[in-house]
Amino acid sequence: MRSFLFFHLALLAGGVSFDQALGADPAPVAFTPAEQAYIDQGQPVTMCVDPDWEPFERIDETGRHEGIAADLVQLVAARTGLRIVLHPTRSWDESLEASRAGHCRILSFLNKTPERERWLAFTGPIFYDSNVIITREEHGFIANLHGVSNETVALPRGTMVEERLRSLYPNLTVLLTGSEPESVSLVSDRKADMTVRSLIVAAYAIRKEGLFNLKISGQVPELTNELRIGVVKDEPVLRDILDKGVATLTPQDRDGISNRHVSVQVQSGIDYALSWKILGGAAVLLLIAVYWNRKLSRMNRELYRLNRELSRLSMTDPLTGLFNRMKIDDTLDSELQRAKRYGQGFGLIMVDIDHFKRINDTHGHQTGDAVLRELADLLQTHIRATDTLGRWGGEEFIIVCPQTDEAGTAKLGEELRQRIATHGFPVIGQMTASFGVAAWRPEDRVEDLVGRADAALYQSKRQGRNRLRIAA
Repeated sequence: MRSFLFFHLALLAGGVSFDQALGADPAPVAFTPAEQAYIDQGQPVTMCVDPDWEPFERIDETGRHEGIAADLVQLVAARTGLRIVLHPTRSWDESLEASRAGHCRILSFLNKTPERERWLAFTGPIFYDSNVIITREEHGFIANLHGVSNETVALPRGTMVEERLRSLYPNLTVLLTGSEPESVSLVSDRKADMTVRSLIVAAYAIRKEGLFNLKISGQVPELTNELRIGVVKDEPVLRDILDKGVATLTPQDRDGISNRHVSVQVQSGIDYALSWKILGGAAVLLLIAVYWNRKLSRMNRELYRLNRELSRLSMTDPLTGLFNRMKIDDTLDSELQRAKRYGQGFGLIMVDIDHFKRINDTHGHQTGDAVLRELADLLQTHIRATDTLGRWGGEEFIIVCPQTDEAGTAKLGEELRQRIATHGFPVIGQMTASFGVAAWRPEDRVEDLVGRADAALYQSKRQGRNRLRIAA
């Protein structure tokens, strides 16, 4: 009988093991009486998943849910006392339909989008992952997808990326596929110019399928995955229970589970013919390694520069040079923790250009881009040194104002509104913007604060634009 040795080479050195992650001892979750009663009933919570989304999740040949999402949901279930059972499906489209039809109460691992919010409520993010642009190796670097035209992008249907990319980048031709691997294969086979996928999924697929004629050609920060558990809207108590469970997850939990699945397995047995082949291959690899080590010694400076550039890209909006949404999310999390610990509140300003679509339609996207850059410079010049400014998405900007109360935040927002209204912008001359302001409250989560500022912003829009409203 053959014996096997398994070697697990984690992508991130020093990661926490899965056993350590599951062995963590978080603080007990405080449930309301209604939530505890729901848990005590012990009713199974049916869950639909994406059956073919490795390494995030899949349904294996035995019908078992496995992957990063499976382990994270299992950890949340263990910490809340819920009994979650799989409702098997054959595709992601089938899972979405089953959820809409009420056959499953939760969806395990998905982004929040306006379309999905029609029937789902969402927990806080259970996992974060960047989306990147995958092309063939001969394709040039892509700094901004707005600058790409006459190219096709292969995307699995029914995903957040498909929904938002169609809206953000109408200059691209979308080619729909049935799965992640099919999208990547179309690019490899020159049947599509690119695909936009999760960094983790892309790296896994390229390595697993041996598609080494592909490369990462850019990032899409505005499409960063904030993966959550989706709960049907008629189960608000279930959503609140799961949200409390998700809140217990630490970076160590996520890293340990991620490192467990994003790994390479090399399988070897007592097979002498195979052993000689492996030894011969190892000798060739050793010679190649010597050659490349010599070559890489001359590339250290360039690699250092590229790594610095990658770090900058990961937190920067490529069009305006401001912080991107992922960096702003980190800033908001930090300010929230500081406010809770020291009782020093902070404010939030959301800014949205009035009638921006009209600018693009009348003057073209290049003029629209120039207006966005000019507004970014104007805001950056007139905020305070302690404030953090970022592009929230599209024509929306956000300003985090540390140690500032509601009145102080509103005063700054009104000054900025007046400056915009009197400023001369490229080509279009004058324009206006609407503002929404909210201040931190002790019971707030990040999404609560952002939600109030967003509601105040849209109140400004409904009441005639070019005005500032403070959240109720």
